[in-house]
Amino acid sequence: MQSVSESYDVLKNVGGLSNTKLVETFDEWNKGKLESFLIEITNDIFKVKDEHGEGDCFAQDMMAVIEEVDQPIETQVIYENEANAMEKCNEGKGKDESILGKVFDTPDDAYTFYNDYAFLHGFGIRIDTTFKHKTTKEPYRKIYVCDKEGFKRLDDNASSGIEKKRRREVRIGCKAELRISKNKDGKWFVDSFNDTHNHELSMTPTKVMEHRSHAKFHRLTECKSLMVDLGQAGLKPCQVRKAINAMKTSTVADVTSKQCVDVLSEQRKQYKGKEFYGLIKHFQDKALVDNDQYFTVDLCNDGSPKNIFWANGRSRDAYTKFSDVVVFDVTYMTNKFKMPFAPFVGVNHHGQSILFGGALLENEKEETFEWLFENFLKCMFGKYPKAIITDQDKAMGNAIKKVFPNTQHRFCAWHIKKHENEHIKTYVSSYSDFKESYTKWVNSDTIEEFETRWEVMCDKYRLQNNCWISDMYNQRIHWAKAFLKDVFLAGMTTSGRSESINSFFDGFVNSKTMLNEFVMQYDKAVESRRAAEEDEDFKTMNSRPILSSLHPIEEKAGECYTRKIFDMFKKEWTEATSNLTHETIIKGTEEIKYRVGQLKVEKTYWRTVTFRFSNEVSVTCSCSKYETCGILCKHCLYVMKKRHVETLPSHYILHRWTLNARYTVGNSRIGLEEINNENEVSAYTLWCVRSNFAKLIEQARDSPLEIQKLNNLLISLLDDQANRKKPIANESQDSCARILQVDMVHQLSVRDPLGPINTKGRPRVASRIKSSLEAPKKRTCSYCQRLGHYATSCSKRKEDESMQEKEG
Repeated sequence: MQSVSESYDVLKNVGGLSNTKLVETFDEWNKGKLESFLIEITNDIFKVKDEHGEGDCFAQDMMAVIEEVDQPIETQVIYENEANAMEKCNEGKGKDESILGKVFDTPDDAYTFYNDYAFLHGFGIRIDTTFKHKTTKEPYRKIYVCDKEGFKRLDDNASSGIEKKRRREVRIGCKAELRISKNKDGKWFVDSFNDTHNHELSMTPTKVMEHRSHAKFHRLTECKSLMVDLGQAGLKPCQVRKAINAMKTSTVADVTSKQCVDVLSEQRKQYKGKEFYGLIKHFQDKALVDNDQYFTVDLCNDGSPKNIFWANGRSRDAYTKFSDVVVFDVTYMTNKFKMPFAPFVGVNHHGQSILFGGALLENEKEETFEWLFENFLKCMFGKYPKAIITDQDKAMGNAIKKVFPNTQHRFCAWHIKKHENEHIKTYVSSYSDFKESYTKWVNSDTIEEFETRWEVMCDKYRLQNNCWISDMYNQRIHWAKAFLKDVFLAGMTTSGRSESINSFFDGFVNSKTMLNEFVMQYDKAVESRRAAEEDEDFKTMNSRPILSSLHPIEEKAGECYTRKIFDMFKKEWTEATSNLTHETIIKGTEEIKYRVGQLKVEKTYWRTVTFRFSNEVSVTCSCSKYETCGILCKHCLYVMKKRHVETLPSHYILHRWTLNARYTVGNSRIGLEEINNENEVSAYTLWCVRSNFAKLIEQARDSPLEIQKLNNLLISLLDDQANRKKPIANESQDSCARILQVDMVHQLSVRDPLGPINTKGRPRVASRIKSSLEAPKKRTCSYCQRLGHYATSCSKRKEDESMQEKEG
């Protein structure tokens, strides 16, 4: 049988027929009209050849060609990246003789050849069996088969009574295979080949590429590297799939999420048993570029980590400015070893959440929290937080009392509300006015009101001494508003900021995230927070506030406060200038008291404002907004405007809410705000001096003369210190320097944690537990208005419909 190219050559080599005629001929051939056109062409050639006396002989040859030509074949579009594979396999296509005995250097070459052959013929392949020598264990024979070879094994689950959901059958017993064996010279040759299939073959490249053996793109080194990079950047497998498929060409099959998972899992295997060592290496590398990096770990006797705490230099710098309130939460445990993640979170000058440090803990026992708080205090130069917000964990509370004795501990209001709705139900159902009395007691403005209302509640509602409400009364200094009116909390009452940090990690980590990956994602969270802070700094510096009035108080606030904080102030100022009124309570020579509120609101809810006559403006309000949030309330602003105060007093503008609190590099000096003892210099002071010295070197590095002056000054100071002969400072003062408290001499004994430990932690689903207020509503039927079902399953509706059908 003549091939297409051979027939083309026969016609082309015969004189008297143009190339244009040949092109037209083969266009018609592809339409299935070869035979008639060959006869027509032959007749044309007869006329030409008769002139030369060769027509009869040529006619016989052409008729023989026509008789042997098969029916027209169906053409397929072959993509450019498969052209080479077609050329390799074109020689032996359809001929067992050309494949049998074919020699390959490696089994991989044979696999590639057979896979390319399978692509051209419309099926996929897989490795079936590898034969090895009993002694040397070296392979000497391999069998590659069609991917539909054999049959799926059937598991006998009848005895257990468990029915498994079975997938559709793929293997149908196809016999097609290619077997290769190894020669004495190390070459591989095909000694058996069967090309008989018992199923239909795919006829288009797009369908053939769906076979697993032809989906090669995800196995390429470049694609794997991209997957790993995207995975380390925090993308989920499904997101990695979308990104890669958006970048690839249409000539290759799409990458699946399963393929991404397999590649990422394979990459993680190289760190198996080395995660903790990788974590240490990560912090050591960071310490090379950050002199203030702090890292400490508590090791077990066998070298496995129990607790880990770390903080970088910029976080430590931020703590010196915003240490007035810290939020601490231990409800996040999304990592491979289920170690609870404990971030220390604060609030910056824009009201944004910032990270002071992070920790991975072994458990949630009191001694664990003590270790963590002690190292946090050591890291932060011995500077205690003024207030800390946590949940009601007893072990955590006891540790705070021991390590932070002078810190005000506040319970998270959200957690209290959650427990409140669970424990007061019985009293609400028994007493119709209990809810109102309880709310007034909780919202008492003064300690006297709080105590008086408590006594009334105990007598009226017969509260038991061991009930939840009495327990909360015993812990009233940690949550009651009356006891926290003078505590600055930056406007926070819950640990929601810590949970918002946790929510960031939900998009980047999962239950299989390794320790070294987790700390990298922590760094990404820190960087994202810093980027948001720098963005707000830029917007504040490059914009001017829109004032609602021409009053100097608002103008001064607009000049000093950051953009977000001024918006909060402006809201209070607008209320003060438009919606409030007052009445005078007491008018004296030293002070005057007003009751300030809205006309439409009962006077019992008005606030008491005290204005004192002194050298500087002094005003206080019973709402205590300035004391807890650092911004004057609308009631105070109303009285200041009424008393014709010319501008906003500087002592009412907290430095932490101004742009001067932003992070700067080399442009500002760090002041020595700590009071040192006579015999000891605090760690914070040492850190300030060292930071100023580093900034001085950075500023003078472009001038050899300035560096020489600095060096001469240092030599003079060193001589003075030598004359003093003062003993070397205590080792405890070295906490301001870079700290890596891991004994790296015993590197071989450092090992990963033993495994997950049951802790209170976080629920399996990576989201906070919803209270009854946030719980979804119960199902209500729209037909019968009853609870517990929808209209689609309403029995009453079905009965009514059946009755209507009968009546109809």
